[in-house]
Amino acid sequence: MAIVRPPLILPVENQVREFDPKLLLAVVAARRGFPTVIGSRREVDFQIASFDRGFYLSKSMTVRSLRMFRILRQLGHEVLALDEEALVHLPDDIYYSRRLDREVLRYVSHLLAWGQENVELLERFPYRNNVPIHATGSPRNDFLRPELRGLFREESERHRAEYGDFLLVNTNYNHVNSFYPAHNIVVPGSTEGATPTFGRGARGMSPDYALGLRDHKQALFEHFQRVIPQLEAAFPSLNIVVRPHPNENHEVYHQIARECTRVRVTNEGNVVPWLLATRALVHHGCTTGVEAYVLGVPAVSYRPRVDPLYDDGFYRLPHLASHQAFDFPGLKDTLERILAGELGPAGGPERNEAVGRYIAGQDGPLASERIVALLEEIQGERDALPAPPLYRRLYGWYQATRRRWDKKRQGRRPGALNTIELHRHRYPGHSLEDVRSRVARLQHTLGGETVHLVVESLGEEIFRVRRE
Repeated sequence: MAIVRPPLILPVENQVREFDPKLLLAVVAARRGFPTVIGSRREVDFQIASFDRGFYLSKSMTVRSLRMFRILRQLGHEVLALDEEALVHLPDDIYYSRRLDREVLRYVSHLLAWGQENVELLERFPYRNNVPIHATGSPRNDFLRPELRGLFREESERHRAEYGDFLLVNTNYNHVNSFYPAHNIVVPGSTEGATPTFGRGARGMSPDYALGLRDHKQALFEHFQRVIPQLEAAFPSLNIVVRPHPNENHEVYHQIARECTRVRVTNEGNVVPWLLATRALVHHGCTTGVEAYVLGVPAVSYRPRVDPLYDDGFYRLPHLASHQAFDFPGLKDTLERILAGELGPAGGPERNEAVGRYIAGQDGPLASERIVALLEEIQGERDALPAPPLYRRLYGWYQATRRRWDKKRQGRRPGALNTIELHRHRYPGHSLEDVRSRVARLQHTLGGETVHLVVESLGEEIFRVRRE
């Protein structure tokens, strides 16, 4: 008799960055018998007590997850975690203080890693308590593989039709231009000469490191505001498409676009079709620079301000995976050579070796397939995950209900860090028809055995994908 698979629960925080890769994982899992719940992390966590016991794949292991992880275990869910922010990360001590919590890890049964570099980073954490680590790779990188790029052909062609030939400018200034000012490293409004008020972006950093990073990012932010109209003037036959970081305040870029004629600002959809459609990418220290490298798209890391403390640590990989320019004449020359066909994507043995250490699953089984194989291994021959005692499950249900009302009440307070406006900025939402269409395209691209998948709504911003 076939083994009954428990559900896989996939909460999504940043829709444009996470939803499509996690939907791919949902499809792979559902084809292998795991009914999968996917949707807004806020809503999934609010409804967690209504789901059958399953595998919950978290995107982080910060102290803010402690209450939720306790609830998950009380309800009988098994928690796995893959840190979305670990590919391009801060130095070890700062990364650990911001992204890992020793108490939270007590509730995690398995850690997933982007690649060998991420495995070693997690192994060095002194409070890991021997939680097993698996170099599965991330579903985000499955879309970079040649066999899946066809998923984005129609979307890429639509971008080309709408924007013509364009340069893609990716920004990464959420530390100083956050959608919510309290998330900036130094909160605006501190009086000159007074002790700075450190915002959420400085969590885990020493004051000197935080102020230095703020100054570095602020200077680069100002350079990028100037370089957008400079690019428009230097390349009159091209449009300039600006794609801000999901957590940034986009208004400053819209203001620049209003003062230009060929600048457009958008954060629509997954970044992969934008990379496939552009003539070249301009960025500074963005994960997108690494994604462009894997896709074979020319990318230039624009570095008008250099600080070895941050550039050789935090941003080493995106810089290494790209051509580099240190002033606007150098940027213009590099782009001209790319556009003329004299310079292709960045490459070479050093880059290949570095990127290979950071990203697993570039060949062989997809990262999504590796993750599902791990779930099968964890489940073994069991038909269900172990059920905690009834009193613990009842207490978990009570705590989940109480947390939901606490979060809703806190989100309505003036100055709250997680308002409904911030949630909508991160997760605008999908229609059921749109999700069904995406699942059908994923099914077609994956090929193999014909499996009928059912996609249904489980309430606001939550969907289930299951094998019929």
